[in-house]
Amino acid sequence: MLTLHLLQSSLVYINTLLLQAVLRDPAWARRLTPQDRRALSPLFWAHVNPYGRFHLDMDSRLDLTDVT
Repeated sequence: MLTLHLLQSSLVYINTLLLQAVLRDPAWARRLTPQDRRALSPLFWAHVNPYGRFHLDMDSRLDLTDVT
């Protein structure tokens, strides 16, 4: 059970970092309406593939350097 909680927490953390990156982008800031901003949540999981194969590119990374 602890592994599931760790996985869920990690997913929410990464989703939060991705949302922060989108909100920092001026192009997205102009496009998002107040209703869009209210609908943002780090709890989405549609991009997660729970079945099948995972193709990992170990030579590329997400730019998550602005975590402060």
